[in-house]
Amino acid sequence: MKKWIVILFAMLPSLVMAAGGNVHLDKAENDLTDQASLQRGAKLFMNYCFGCHSTQYQRYERVATDLGIPADLMKENLIFNPTTKIGELMENAIPEKSAAKWFGAPPPDLTLVARVRGADWLYTYLRSFYADSSRPFGVNNIVFPSVGMPHVLEELQGTPEAIFDTHVVDGKEHQVIVGIKSKGNGELSSGEYDQAVLDIVNFLEYSAEPVKLERQAMGWWVFAFLLVLTIVVVALKKEYWRDVH
Repeated sequence: MKKWIVILFAMLPSLVMAAGGNVHLDKAENDLTDQASLQRGAKLFMNYCFGCHSTQYQRYERVATDLGIPADLMKENLIFNPTTKIGELMENAIPEKSAAKWFGAPPPDLTLVARVRGADWLYTYLRSFYADSSRPFGVNNIVFPSVGMPHVLEELQGTPEAIFDTHVVDGKEHQVIVGIKSKGNGELSSGEYDQAVLDIVNFLEYSAEPVKLERQAMGWWVFAFLLVLTIVVVALKKEYWRDVH
């Protein structure tokens, strides 16, 4: 019972991330079998996201094993606290009270965010930031309006600018955001940035359910067993009732 209570409370902060209305979500074509993508996603997450967002329900050692990362490389490149052991949970050191003061609310743990929000939501959200001087961190987000999170991937994408179009509703003109375009001052091209985001989403989907592929593979074996069992049971039933009828 206590285990389920812990999981529920872990999911609740992630629900706060969600907001927004009927925004079209782009399809995240991520692949959990792509180990290279998962490795890149882990690297990007640890370098750009982990400073604020932990994944405290998984361990460094399990991630290294599942993603095919040698333990020494994991410790050298993806564990930033020299006193942290590889078998420990992936918790960061940001003070919760200070984080709540800086961002308006403590940054949620992201271990289960892909199960709560879905890969498509994450993929669209991370590609929907745009410059907005009225916001505290100078950015807003189409999927999550008035977001309290800075655009931590801006150096990769470049400064994202909103593309507006004029729509007339009830005789009045309204400016509507119809897209986002980078100023081109980032380290990555548009396609490369989309792939980087997809890698992060891939890693977060893995984090939410590390045994997903094993579960799916086992499911086919269960179906096969039930099919064979059904054939045997039907044959046994016919044999048993043959003399009765």
